[in-house]
Amino acid sequence: MPAGLDLVTVVALAIGLLTGLAGLTAVAVVEGPNRRRFARRLLTVKGEKQKAKGETAIRSLSRRDNATMTDKLARRWLPRRDMLVARLERTGRPISIGRYAVVILLMSAILSFLASGFGGMRLLPAMLLGVGMGILIPHIAIGRMGKKRVMAFVGLFPEAIDLMVRALRSGLPISEAIIMASHEIGDPIGAEFRTIEAGMRLGRDLESLLWEISKRIDAPEFRFFIIALSVQRETGGNLAETLSNLAEVLRRRRTMRLKARAMASEARASTMILGSLPILVSVILLMSSPGYIMPLFSDVRGLMLVGIALGMLTTGIGIMVRMAKFEI
Repeated sequence: MPAGLDLVTVVALAIGLLTGLAGLTAVAVVEGPNRRRFARRLLTVKGEKQKAKGETAIRSLSRRDNATMTDKLARRWLPRRDMLVARLERTGRPISIGRYAVVILLMSAILSFLASGFGGMRLLPAMLLGVGMGILIPHIAIGRMGKKRVMAFVGLFPEAIDLMVRALRSGLPISEAIIMASHEIGDPIGAEFRTIEAGMRLGRDLESLLWEISKRIDAPEFRFFIIALSVQRETGGNLAETLSNLAEVLRRRRTMRLKARAMASEARASTMILGSLPILVSVILLMSSPGYIMPLFSDVRGLMLVGIALGMLTTGIGIMVRMAKFEI
């Protein structure tokens, strides 16, 4: 056994690694095939499946000139960099990969120091805990910021379509209708649609600009809008009537989603209560009777039981969350 590591530390590290690997495997099994299938279908609809294989990402000269050393290292060594860039752009804030990496490093160092200095943990477990939490907390924060912005976009989108319909019925083309809506409606729709105005001034076509926005706004409602425009361009017809029907469908879809959320509120409340009870009971026992519960954290058998309990608790919460989640 390596020096500085006792049996308890080794078992704790092994349980933590096995729990993390089990969670990652479950996420990969559940989400991986669906995401890949959706990406293939989306590329097929866009008609860019062959071009996407050999196409390199286009970046502005200012972005390349202002790239920091951290950004250059991330471009070369970071796996799945495009996915991270899409997550950062979805927040609508100027967060570069370099800044994101600096935040992770600083948070990992601070949490490792706190766990080692004030938590009484050994150096290696403290570093592993600090790195894990330093990666997890920014990841969750970026995901919540992006999700909040997408939900705000979807909430305003039917009203934006109504503005376009009025402009179309007054005789304006769809490009001018989108530009007019960008100046009349608030963010995040206004900010995203103003990028269309800037891109069209540079000579780019409307459809490619809309698909670029769809990478940042990962919402099926917006993809419905783009596909409706593409189909109307190929087949013809009354675009104003088509968009008016689409706005009505999106409003009904939003109403149905709210009804489903209200019906699943009891299941979500049960998940929160049942998931928090073991943690609350453990905290109360640590404060009231520490000698009664400390063998769970100081004995190898106790650590094994804690690892099994955490795995079962995580699995149960995940199943209940999936049961209370409706895709509409």
